[in-house]
Amino acid sequence: MAPSSERLFDSLGHFGRFQACVYFASVFQAMSCGIHYLASVFMAVTPNFVCGIPGNVSSLLFYNSSESSIEDIWTLWTSTENYIVVQLENGEIWELNQCSRSKREVTLDLAYEYKGNKSKFSCSDGFLYDDTKWKSTVVTQWDLVCDREWLAKLIQPTFMLGVLIGAVIFGDIADRLGRQRVIWFTSAGQFVFGIAVAFTFDYYSFVIVRFLLAMVSSGYLVVAFVYVTEFVGIKARTWASMHVHAFFAVGVMVVALVGYLVRTWWVYQIFLSIATLPFVLCCWMLPETPLWLLSEGRYEDAQKVINIMARWNKVSTPCKVSELCSVQQDDLVRMGDNDTSSTKKHNILDLFCNWHIARRTITVWLIWFTGSLGYYVFSLSSVSLGGNEYLNLFLIGAVELPCYIIACIGMDKLGRRNTLIPFLILSALICVLIMFLPQNFNILIILANMAGKFSIGVAFGLIYLYTAELYPTIVRSLAVGSGSMMCRVGSVVAPFCVYLRSVWIFMPLLLVGIMALLSGILTIMLPETLGKPLTNTLVEATEIGRNKKSCSGKTPAHSGAALEKIEMFGQEAVSTEK
Repeated sequence: MAPSSERLFDSLGHFGRFQACVYFASVFQAMSCGIHYLASVFMAVTPNFVCGIPGNVSSLLFYNSSESSIEDIWTLWTSTENYIVVQLENGEIWELNQCSRSKREVTLDLAYEYKGNKSKFSCSDGFLYDDTKWKSTVVTQWDLVCDREWLAKLIQPTFMLGVLIGAVIFGDIADRLGRQRVIWFTSAGQFVFGIAVAFTFDYYSFVIVRFLLAMVSSGYLVVAFVYVTEFVGIKARTWASMHVHAFFAVGVMVVALVGYLVRTWWVYQIFLSIATLPFVLCCWMLPETPLWLLSEGRYEDAQKVINIMARWNKVSTPCKVSELCSVQQDDLVRMGDNDTSSTKKHNILDLFCNWHIARRTITVWLIWFTGSLGYYVFSLSSVSLGGNEYLNLFLIGAVELPCYIIACIGMDKLGRRNTLIPFLILSALICVLIMFLPQNFNILIILANMAGKFSIGVAFGLIYLYTAELYPTIVRSLAVGSGSMMCRVGSVVAPFCVYLRSVWIFMPLLLVGIMALLSGILTIMLPETLGKPLTNTLVEATEIGRNKKSCSGKTPAHSGAALEKIEMFGQEAVSTEK
């Protein structure tokens, strides 16, 4: 007998008009998650700067060019080693560097080169910033340069830490209180905290509010993934769940567009926050999922939602909750007879119970980490590739849209492992290729980075389902949850990896390339799961690793019921989102 949820969607339709409306309404707000995750690439820009001027200026000198104002000098600025010579109205001559200023002892003539004695001072009068591109950023707002530069570099990692904590907290709350309430709270929270960020009064309040924004953004993405998964039948679930990522990518594209149009950071933040305001105003109309209502014993409420779905999908005789409950009882009895080990409590050590499973776990964790690291390194580095940084970020977001289509097709036609391996190795090869491209070939470098983001995006998109299929029912939630944690670690490490450009411009690419190559090689040892039923015990899971028979690609008759089990742990898998 088919599982209750399969019976539900067979009766109402796997992706009817009702599911389509709920799906697109829910994932529309997922754009705001992509927006807030990448907003700092422009909001925390550090422009060219020098120490402030300690008086009224009468003359300015930069190399052999004498300019009337410092704004004219920024167009000639080429390096952080440059300095500006200024002569004040009182006759003093100063050399303005980025993090210090020097007063010349001899002031007979104004010249750029000077060999005499100088007195060095700190930048006690603040800093002068290049505002030709950005009128204001959080860096210029609170002088996050020189000895305070590390504060600017903590902005993105602290946000990602909030993403990690938010995924854990709101995922658990959604299981306890329901998906609908968390969607209401987190969507409203994104708007409120997003606007509040623009009105913070100092750096520390800015970071705290952004941390809260990260928590609700991550919470929404996690719960929205569960929400749409529980409304979509198994026939459309792979494509529907995968393309939640696509709306996240659209949010990245919105960041590029708004960044190009708005050059004051707090106005930029407000515009980004109101981009998805229509959803905030109508999200209260979304119903609770019938699967969660059934799991909580709220049968009358579940029947109401089922009846609404039936009307929208034009189904004249919707299934009854009593029928679903009887099916569910039959499944529980059958599973109880076949899997007595399911009552045992399992922990993270079960993922290392023998050599085959331990090797599998290490490989899967590495892929999760590499996918997240590569995704954010390519995204955050896009504004430093040369050319138009706004167009670069837009293209880096746009290239994700086709990659998820390729991932879905590859998983269904070639298999999970056979799709994952070539794209991981391709990511490594592209990282090496970029290192050998001439730095003045901006177009080639941008195209290569897009190709790298595309290939790592395919790997990042399919790993959650592959992980779910590699482990048995008794530890599947642990496996997916632990992989998600490694994903979050990768997202926290990624900003620090990008900062290594100051050590060597290719250091981030080198690290991503090494990790991708290692992951690709280790993936060869993983078993293929396409067309194979899900396992229930660790012994069965170990055996699929030893099975050398090739997969025909045809799904066994009993695998439909096994695949349906994925939705029962779907909420644990949602942490895979970005």
